[in-house]
Amino acid sequence: MAKKAAKKTTKKVVKKAGKKTAKHKPAAKKKIVKKASKKPTPVKAEKKATTINPYLTFNGNCEEAFMFYKSVFGGHFGYMGRFKEMPPMEGHPPMPASEGEKIMHVSLPISKETVLMGSDSSEAFGHATVVGNNFSISISAASQAEADKLFHSLSSGGKVTMPIAKTFWGSYFGMLIDKFDIQWQVSFDATPMK
Repeated sequence: MAKKAAKKTTKKVVKKAGKKTAKHKPAAKKKIVKKASKKPTPVKAEKKATTINPYLTFNGNCEEAFMFYKSVFGGHFGYMGRFKEMPPMEGHPPMPASEGEKIMHVSLPISKETVLMGSDSSEAFGHATVVGNNFSISISAASQAEADKLFHSLSSGGKVTMPIAKTFWGSYFGMLIDKFDIQWQVSFDATPMK
């Protein structure tokens, strides 16, 4: 019986020892996963670029022409204004009623970068449309300083037809004919027309 008691005691001690080792077994290391922060990615402001667009001049049929271009390219006019909307200008006679309905300026965005622009000519401003002078290159500068630089550089040796200055429609704008007889329009718009 002493043997049986010794065996039982040994079994108990072995069982307890096994339990103790199981209890004190080091826990498995848990992987700590950090959640990705949901901070918004800062959006860089796009630097305004200088663009060059065609500017067409018509002899009273600008609206008809641009309705045709709209049917070809699609889209919507960014702006369409008539001469009758102009305020009186110092040094110029009043706009004749016959020219009031003519297009002073129209813009038709063709793509993100390109805008087709145009107007009717106005004899009240001493400009009649003649084939060959019925288009110009319009530059939309990235800043007023750049507009000044381009305007003065392009007009060197040429002829200024409208000095660059702030206009009633809000643009900083001027026109010139360079020394190679190419017509240019230079503008800067802090908030560009579409």
